[in-house]
Amino acid sequence: MANILQNLRSTVIAGLALTAVMFVVFLVIGYYPLDYAWLTFLFRWLHVVSGVMWIGLLWYFNFVQMPTMPKIPDDQKPAVSKHIAPAALFWFRWGAMSTFVTGIVLALLNEYFFNALTIGLIDGVVKHTQIGVGMWLATIMWFNVWFVIWPNQQKALGLVEADADTKKKAARTAMLFSRANTMLSIPMLYAMVSAQNLF
Repeated sequence: MANILQNLRSTVIAGLALTAVMFVVFLVIGYYPLDYAWLTFLFRWLHVVSGVMWIGLLWYFNFVQMPTMPKIPDDQKPAVSKHIAPAALFWFRWGAMSTFVTGIVLALLNEYFFNALTIGLIDGVVKHTQIGVGMWLATIMWFNVWFVIWPNQQKALGLVEADADTKKKAARTAMLFSRANTMLSIPMLYAMVSAQNLF
């Protein structure tokens, strides 16, 4: 067991294998058929897993990395900016993309995509208003990740050529949009969870 847990890839594969075993057991004992409802569940699960990766890293950046960086001695900061941050930003942006895509597929499968996009104004269904608000907030956050935070982080971390002044401005822009996403994540999660549980 220790060998599995010492390697992240092995740990993730073991987690997927345990999930597959659970799936097979539940399937065999008849807890659910492989039907349309199960397909929508599968995409909801993928959406939640992706969202945990995305928002977990967003909160890591805002609650841990950014407040801690000023306390780190200058000679140790390159360990974060050259190694940890680029790796975390990879999973952060692809977690955002996966959450975005699986959310769209889920809305299409559940046939509320258009009603959610119009925030329930067309059909007057409160659930569509709630999920719509959550979808729009998440879409703004996704846009910020891919088109503001990531391009500016590339400059700030020296992954693309930029002079010192540009790096400083890019770091501030990335920080402000990351904080905006942290702020938006709270009502976004409220809207998403309430749509699934209150209505």
